[in-house]
Parts: sequence; structure tokens; C-alpha cells
Amino acid sequence: MAGVRLHRRTTRVEELGMSDKKHMIELPVVGAIQMDRRHALKIMAIAAATPGLVSCEPSAPEADVTSVPTPASNPRAKGTAADPDLVAPVVPWQRTLSADELASLAVLCDVIIPADVRSPSASQVGAPDFIDEWVSAPYPGNERDAVLIRGGLVWLDRESAERFGEDLRFRDLTSEQQHAICDDICFVPDASEQHELGARFFDRVRYLTSTAFWTTTEGMTDLEYIGNVALAQWDAPPPEVLRHLGLE
Repeated sequence: MAGVRLHRRTTRVEELGMSDKKHMIELPVVGAIQMDRRHALKIMAIAAATPGLVSCEPSAPEADVTSVPTPASNPRAKGTAADPDLVAPVVPWQRTLSADELASLAVLCDVIIPADVRSPSASQVGAPDFIDEWVSAPYPGNERDAVLIRGGLVWLDRESAERFGEDLRFRDLTSEQQHAICDDICFVPDASEQHELGARFFDRVRYLTSTAFWTTTEGMTDLEYIGNVALAQWDAPPPEVLRHLGLE
């Protein structure tokens, strides 16, 4: 990948020496990052195929999030990633997605899980924030997801511009236009060769969006999940059940 550097800790992508300004998108993230559709696809391919991203700086120290405790309200918790304070949880790493990326991600999350009469949409219960926390974590799998998702958002905007108008981004499209793109990338085995990487991106965002949504109170209500509820009283099993089990 000539001219492209992948930085492990910040997941920055710097495009050097490109002359085709027409097909470049500037991402408002750390540094002035520009990426065209071809390079977005290359980066997504690396993220999908590489077990872990390697730092371009051989001497770069590994981040040890377990060694930096945060003040804990629970005196028995160390306040680290390995022993978090669940009473007052704190994420011990900085978020990396930009406001622009989060805005685009929110639109895609709501295409995946829109609001209906049963529950709010994915973005309304914080799915983009959950994904931001996930891809910002300094672990190999999370860093790989960060590259895939950030590159995928660029791909999504380029696909939108190519299909529906040069100045349009995915979040500018109508619901029908957004679904037309998502229908082509919603199932990896059925995706065409040109949409394969887009399908991998969509598959990962759908997984993270679903995880975020159905682990909230609203999501559990949508599933009609009735666990984790205190009982006013507990009724023992009926005598016939106890006899069947040999416990009476």
C-alpha cells in the first residue's frame, strides 16, 4: 500500500502524493485525513484480513490500560479495565471517532434498527456511542474494527455519491436510497465482488448496533425479556416436581 501508513494507536490514515482531488473525501478526525474510494477499500481489506494491526513504529510501547487505575467509588474495585468499578464505571481510554463520523454512524444504525411503536431507534439508545467506545479500545480486535468501520463510512459516502449525486453523502439520501445501498451489502455471502468489503463493514456495524441496542433497558423491553427483575416472593416448586426429582 504505497503512500498509506497505518498507525496502531490513533488508527490514522494519511494519504500522500494523490493528485485526483475530485474523488477525495476529507474526514474531520485527528489530522487532515483524505482518502479516496480505492484506498478506503484497501484499508477495509487489510482490516478484514489481518489478525491484528502492527504499529509502524517498532519501539512504540504497548498501552496497558490495566495499569492506570481511576478513582473508584467501590472500595473493593481497583478501577482498572481488569477490575472495573461497576458502581461508577469509567472508560480508561479516549474516544477516537469524530463528530462527523458519529453523525454518519447514527444514520446507519437507525437504518439497521429504526424506531417503531415498540421501541426507540438504535441511535436514541446510544448505539453510536457504544460503537465509538468499542472501536477506541486499544486491543487488536477493536483496532481492526476501527479501521474497518472508519474506512466503511468513507466507502458508504463514495457509493452514495456515485449512485445518486456527486455532492450527496449517505446521510443526505432518502430512506429508499439508503435502503437500496444497504440491500446490496446486508448479507456477505450474497454480496457481489464489488460490494464484498462494504458487506463486511455493514455486517460488523449491524453486529455492534444489535449488541448495543438489545443490552439496554429499551432493547430488553423490545424483546419482552423478563429476567433481572426482583420477585416480591418466591414460590417453591410444586410437590409433584419435587417428588419427580427425588427431593421430597
